[in-house]
Amino acid sequence: MLVLLPPSEGKTVPARGKPLDLKSLALPELTTTRERIVDALIDLCSNDPEAASAALGLGPTQADAIERNAALLTAPTARADRIYTGVLYEALDLGSLDAAAKRRATRRVAVVSGLFGLVRAGDRIPAYRLSGDVRLPGLGSVASTWRPELTPVVPDLVGRGLLVDLRSQTYSGFFRPDDRLAQRTATVRVLHEHDGERKVVSHFNKATKGRIVRALLDSGADPRTPAAFADALRDLGWTVEVDGGRLDVIVTEI
Repeated sequence: MLVLLPPSEGKTVPARGKPLDLKSLALPELTTTRERIVDALIDLCSNDPEAASAALGLGPTQADAIERNAALLTAPTARADRIYTGVLYEALDLGSLDAAAKRRATRRVAVVSGLFGLVRAGDRIPAYRLSGDVRLPGLGSVASTWRPELTPVVPDLVGRGLLVDLRSQTYSGFFRPDDRLAQRTATVRVLHEHDGERKVVSHFNKATKGRIVRALLDSGADPRTPAAFADALRDLGWTVEVDGGRLDVIVTEI
């Protein structure tokens, strides 16, 4: 099983740590593209902060993000499971897992990143700002830059197992399963049911997805089809409805 997560916009800024070493990151076949994107982002943020702010969708109070991007190669790093923050990652809370669940997270979880392509929990990275819908000078869109790189990598990581695709819409263009893998791909939609009505609530959608991944890692469940994934979630106490590869998880309390 491989679980693909979106990154968080907010990130913890390490106070100390070794500088970024791209060659030390998991999936070394992505190193060349990582170098290209890192260099393009540093160049933009170092030489034209105003254009960088516009390209990255940042406001006038977010100049610190531009400065951090400009210093990516010298900034302190920390494990990715400490860098990414936000609702999903707070609910997932990888750092508090027991040893066995942490090992599973190392093997089964990857974060889709505009800067690094895919990030594993133990990869040491700096805080950065680069959303998946950004276009960089000389490269074009981040998504289109990563697509040919991730297209062969993700299926290799999935192997004969299940792809649990929890990416947000912004990162959906980085990789699209082919027809064969699509049969072993599960997506999750979280619906809040109240007074007979169901609706998606962004905050609780993210929190529930974080709890689901944590429960899977804690339990050791390793389903290989969307139907088996739904059964595993039911065994863990979730209410699940299945529509092909899409699982609707119904919650009544938030």
